[in-house]
Amino acid sequence: MSPAEEEKSLPLPERWPRASKFALSACAAAVAELVTFPLDLTKTRLQVQGEAAVHRDGAAAGRAVPYRGMLRTAAGVVQEEGFRKLWQGATPAVYRHIVYSGVRMVVYEHLRDSVLGRAEDESFPLWKAVVGGMSAGAIGQFFASPTDLVKVQMQMEGKRKLEGKPLRFRGVHHAFMKILSEGGIRGLWAGWVPNVQRAALVNMGDLTTYDSVKHFLLLNTPLVDNSVTHSIASGCSGLVAAVLGTPADVVKTRIMNQPRDKQGRGLLYRSSMDCLIQSVQGEGFMSLYKGFIPTWMRMAPWSLVFWLTYEQIRRICGVSSF
Repeated sequence: MSPAEEEKSLPLPERWPRASKFALSACAAAVAELVTFPLDLTKTRLQVQGEAAVHRDGAAAGRAVPYRGMLRTAAGVVQEEGFRKLWQGATPAVYRHIVYSGVRMVVYEHLRDSVLGRAEDESFPLWKAVVGGMSAGAIGQFFASPTDLVKVQMQMEGKRKLEGKPLRFRGVHHAFMKILSEGGIRGLWAGWVPNVQRAALVNMGDLTTYDSVKHFLLLNTPLVDNSVTHSIASGCSGLVAAVLGTPADVVKTRIMNQPRDKQGRGLLYRSSMDCLIQSVQGEGFMSLYKGFIPTWMRMAPWSLVFWLTYEQIRRICGVSSF
């Protein structure tokens, strides 16, 4: 058998390992995103409530919406906008995770196995896991930033309707085209800096914690590589990711949701640091943790669904465990 014929006879995961891992992680992320998306929408609505810069700018025209907690926000969406609106913006969110999770998982495994390298006992030192996780998250989020921008803005359409403001978008394609026509290519990457910063922090919590906890358990406890180990590691990763990522997530959401001029420049914040300072000065430090509970309640089941699905899909397709 010639080398070309031998290569064709190999299973797909062995012929195209990175493409296969990209596709598998994208599938697992899409499932996790759809299951937990209502919590993401609730979190986004909470993060822009009481935004001090909006009131100073005079942009809060129309009927004021009273402050609500997580449960009242979710119930309000159902009562005032309809049950299906809990998934408003889900399409660009799935698009985003296909790109984001596919890239970050492939990059992290490449850094871990080929660039940074494991120790002799097959463990992966914590500092290397931190570097790998932050780098993978930042790279993945940079490529996915336009879809995240559309997701955030579409999630706010129901709130605009309640405030008596005109809707901005008719659908995902219209949102992309409108943002592109008003701000150009640069407009699609509005807010990419806090977006990338958040992704780096979240993945330091998610990828780094999951990988470190999982392999610590395998090397130092009687646990084996099964769903129990994956569940424990994913629970830890969801909590750490929420604690590290929420402040950057608040800044990212506010920058992405602010009105813009014809050149695509924000009218409320000049930069992510300006948004951070205005939020703390106008609303206090804890404003950076607005939406923390739904963020954590979403990240915990998201991590659980994603990692369990991802590990099982890899096993079924004949790819080694993460």
